[in-house]
Amino acid sequence: MKFTYKFFIGIAIYLLFNNTNVNAQGCVAIRSTGGLCAMDEHPDSLSSSGSWLFNANSRYYRSYKHFVGKQEQKQRIALGTNVINHSFAQDFTLTRIFNNRWSFSIDVPILNNVRSSLYEHGGKERHETHSFGIGDVSVKAYAWLLNPAKARKGNIQAGLGLKLPTGSYNYQDYFQNTGVGGAKLLGPVDQSIQLGDGGTGIITELNGYYNFSHNFGLYGTFYYMISPREQNGVSSARGGTPSAKAVSNGSDIMSVPDQFMIRVGANYGVGKFNFSAGVREECLPAKDLIGGSNGFRRPGYIISAEPGITYRIKSFSIYTFVPIAMVRDRIQSVPDKITTRLTGVYAQGDAAFADYAINVGVTFKL
Repeated sequence: MKFTYKFFIGIAIYLLFNNTNVNAQGCVAIRSTGGLCAMDEHPDSLSSSGSWLFNANSRYYRSYKHFVGKQEQKQRIALGTNVINHSFAQDFTLTRIFNNRWSFSIDVPILNNVRSSLYEHGGKERHETHSFGIGDVSVKAYAWLLNPAKARKGNIQAGLGLKLPTGSYNYQDYFQNTGVGGAKLLGPVDQSIQLGDGGTGIITELNGYYNFSHNFGLYGTFYYMISPREQNGVSSARGGTPSAKAVSNGSDIMSVPDQFMIRVGANYGVGKFNFSAGVREECLPAKDLIGGSNGFRRPGYIISAEPGITYRIKSFSIYTFVPIAMVRDRIQSVPDKITTRLTGVYAQGDAAFADYAINVGVTFKL
């Protein structure tokens, strides 16, 4: 029973901090607004109230491979016309454990992005735009549906929260060789490196696990963020005048999209180490559940293999997870479909994706 109990806690801490943040690897701008499953790694916290957990999670990726649908546009790299995004996110999360069923968390992300391209800077020279600052803060409440003191082999946790529009969604930088006479022009940076999306999102989440033995079990997470706002009013023309095509298909203004994530996998515990292997899908859909879906967005999804390892010492844990992209698909957006209808020619935009993302984090019991 002692080992089973510890493994239950291992699964819980895995769901709590190991990369449930949603932040896809590329121009498909899924931001780090994912939920946290709130359960501590210490047995005494299951019966006591008033515990606090602090987590710091660092995530980095470099997107540079362009896809239209599932087809990689390899000529973009060969010709040097590809877009390269370097994205770093530092999430700080504070979780209040009220008792062994209820908890509340607040997540504050700090983002630092660099975007390198030719087409945004006159098409002849590669230049960079940047963004840095606080992203969209999220607050969430969680409850285990079964009593953890009795449900030792498996449990499901439900979460509900809000993603707040605290990050700048009109962050501006200079675009070179785009103004009058080739001068630089100040304008909103690309949607993929904006610090926020300008909308209040409704976060829904389910986390679950099942233990087959004291050191082996399965886990799963489903996360969906509903964004009722359709557009945020920010021009996608980078300080210039939107093209007639962008105006006609509605992509001249940035969209505020939904996003979702699904994770499933297995854990194996050995001493103070917990090894995991799973599959992760992150998606920015073309259409939202609530409200309109027009405006500029790069919808698509990434399916990744997700190995990870966690090491725990008393009130301290450290982990690393590296989702490795297996399938990347830039699907048709609503403006793409409008263009197809207006012109009679099938239209589908592209997006740049990363090969992998690196996640490293630490957790403290306060």
